[in-house]
Amino acid sequence: MPTPQDIAALEAILFVSGEPLPIRKIAKILEIDEPNIRAAAAALRERYENDPSSGLQLIENGDAVRLTTKAGNQNAVEAITKSSLQEHLSKAALEVLAIIAYRAPISRAEIETIRGVNCSFTLRNLLLRELVEREGNPNDLRGYLYSPSFKFLESLGLGKREDLPDFETLSQDERLTVLMDNAEETLPETRAVPQNKEIS
Repeated sequence: MPTPQDIAALEAILFVSGEPLPIRKIAKILEIDEPNIRAAAAALRERYENDPSSGLQLIENGDAVRLTTKAGNQNAVEAITKSSLQEHLSKAALEVLAIIAYRAPISRAEIETIRGVNCSFTLRNLLLRELVEREGNPNDLRGYLYSPSFKFLESLGLGKREDLPDFETLSQDERLTVLMDNAEETLPETRAVPQNKEIS
């Protein structure tokens, strides 16, 4: 069980870092085992959630955590970031971002099957804006799997991906699942979709 000092130390390094930190790295820095780091993160998250006077929240994304502003107490900040996100992204980019947000981890071939157009340029754009992240695809060593980033969650004032509107319904949409299953057979990761070029 983490001590109050452990929780305080975790809060301090997350505040100073300003970036997502892997649990393993935090454990090494603080010389505390990973289960206690996770418990400390849970305690810190609960404290923020139960304190209406706090403007902070703890975001978890996979095996990393980050300290950021709480949407409920930062309406002005949230409005600015949402406005910026919408003003500077094309309709195509917003569509791809929505697909990744609800169906992550997802490959480029699967995204292109859902949209019906090549998405390479849009994915590069979203990666450059740090709104999505990618990791190696264990089923295709030449391809990647895409997921929403901490910056994306922060931009929408969300604590986790599951807080997206209608997440349970949209993330399990059977029509998209059928398309994605077919993509594995018809659209290898390195092959472009033979339809109109995308303008992003």
